[in-house]
Amino acid sequence: MALLEVDKLNVRFATPEGEVAAVNDLSFSLEAGASIGIVGESGSGKSQTAFALMGLLAKNGRASGEVRYAGVDLLSLPEAELNLRRGAEIAMIYQDPMTSLNPYLTIGDQLTEVLQFHKGMDNRSAVAESIRMLDAVRIADAGKRMGLYPHEFSGGMRQRVVIAMALLCRPKLLIADEPTTALDVTVQAQILALLQDLRRAFSTSIILITHDLGVVAGVCDSVLVMYAGRVMEYGDARSIFQAAAHPYTRGLLHAVPRLDRRHVDATDMNSGRLNTIPGNPPNLLALPPGCPFAPRCIDRTTACLQAPPLEVFGQGRRRACHRAIGDLTDLGSPLKFTP
Repeated sequence: MALLEVDKLNVRFATPEGEVAAVNDLSFSLEAGASIGIVGESGSGKSQTAFALMGLLAKNGRASGEVRYAGVDLLSLPEAELNLRRGAEIAMIYQDPMTSLNPYLTIGDQLTEVLQFHKGMDNRSAVAESIRMLDAVRIADAGKRMGLYPHEFSGGMRQRVVIAMALLCRPKLLIADEPTTALDVTVQAQILALLQDLRRAFSTSIILITHDLGVVAGVCDSVLVMYAGRVMEYGDARSIFQAAAHPYTRGLLHAVPRLDRRHVDATDMNSGRLNTIPGNPPNLLALPPGCPFAPRCIDRTTACLQAPPLEVFGQGRRRACHRAIGDLTDLGSPLKFTP
């Protein structure tokens, strides 16, 4: 049995302008110790998926469907029982480490609080375990840094502290929501390598939420591509990187900056500009009829006025597109997959 099974998850928000369908019929599974990347542009429903899994939607939001963690449907749990699982069995790393940490408490106080609440440790044991975890995420002089405040750390160091905090209770599932967005490229690479090392060390399953397929290539076993709250493509990472089967996935891969080829725009193959997907994501209050990606798709046909079903093809792969794979526009060589 998979550690996590998401079945037809829907997330809706009530707003003065109407109901927003942020996530629509999302389904995927995650084995123990495996990792999946959820990819898409801003507004695609990635973060709201994570918040729904954690039971942390805004007050005007509601989730339906099933989210079975170790056989238990998280969406049906009382708040008190869900609180016991959050942090202890399921942990989350948020986008901005500065807003994830309390500026008025030392790093040591924030780390030890987690262990005292979830594990019932005394202060001395909690301090010792917190220092060990800071060492694990490669923070030098961990004992001395326990008494520092968040503003005394760099952005990369704060992100390491947040990761240490998430892993203190040895969670079985770690959700990382854009964990490298605010970091420079060098620190980003270090954080991703750290996640890989910690995954192997603690056998933790990881859901990595990002807009960057280049990040996914080095971390994830499988990929779920979302657009306007819907799944466009889903499958193992190697297959998707080597032979993407949806125009949106191909567009995302094509937009990743490359050093090994001249960059061209998908709408003008001789322009010399950085690759882009033309147009903008749709307004979720006024989605176009049929396939939500159709207005931006270079392979659209009249059939796209009807929403395509998410169909299974190949081994464990799915896609939502009316066009045959062989008829899709070839945008060039795929990214190199380096897990």
